[in-house]
Amino acid sequence: MKRRIPVNAASGPVGPAKIRIRHLQDAKERGRPFSMLTSYDCLSARVFEAAGIEVLLVGDSVATTVLGHESTTAVTHEEMLVFTRAVARSVTRPLVVADLAFGTYQTGVQDAVRSGIDLVRAGAQMVKLEGGQAITPQIRGLVSSGIPVMGHLGFTPQSVNALSGHRVQGRDQAGADHLAEDAIALQEAGVSAIVLELVPAALAARITEIVQVPTIGIGAGPHCDGQVLVWQDMAGLSGFEGTFVKQFAHLGPELEKAASEYRRQVLEGVYPDPQHSFD
Repeated sequence: MKRRIPVNAASGPVGPAKIRIRHLQDAKERGRPFSMLTSYDCLSARVFEAAGIEVLLVGDSVATTVLGHESTTAVTHEEMLVFTRAVARSVTRPLVVADLAFGTYQTGVQDAVRSGIDLVRAGAQMVKLEGGQAITPQIRGLVSSGIPVMGHLGFTPQSVNALSGHRVQGRDQAGADHLAEDAIALQEAGVSAIVLELVPAALAARITEIVQVPTIGIGAGPHCDGQVLVWQDMAGLSGFEGTFVKQFAHLGPELEKAASEYRRQVLEGVYPDPQHSFD
């Protein structure tokens, strides 16, 4: 197993002025972990850029975290374009990755390429899609069209119904071998990176070792080349407390506290005061 090199990261961006795919590959080869967070708007994108986050994912998780749907399958291609534009126009350094929405690539190569082109025109530098060997024709079509692709294996949220809910994938030997085979197939099809979601840590380490492209874990243990979280989960805003989620802040309670204090001051006539009024 390749030794991971801990990095004492200083505050703010370090490294290249613009993160490219080659920098993620270099990070894998050097054993230097990198970070990815979801982002759907200009404010979060700018904050994460200032923090030095290398990759921003305009994820279809926007369906549940922003739009109020119960599943990621509800977000449309047109909505993904809006959120991708918002993030892409707001940052310069991070690599911007955008999800292909459910229904934009399952129907075939032509639809996948057309949708990928739309996302690139909106500002994405890479597109992400879910699935294994069955979607390798779409991956080849995208790559041959000049569109970099990030794969997604393990628990694939767009297939939540087929997978019977949010379940860890690859716990048995047959399932583990199948995921490893899928990872190799994605690599051979031309992906530049692979997300591993809800996968046992040992299996994620195995896949990270056998593929040459970077792996990015979410609920997949510490041995992937990078890590990704939904930013509202990471910041304690969503209320989701999954086993794999560490809350690095508690913005939900803080925001509620601020809103309550605002309401109190309005009701009591304390705000606005002369300092916050015009003569």
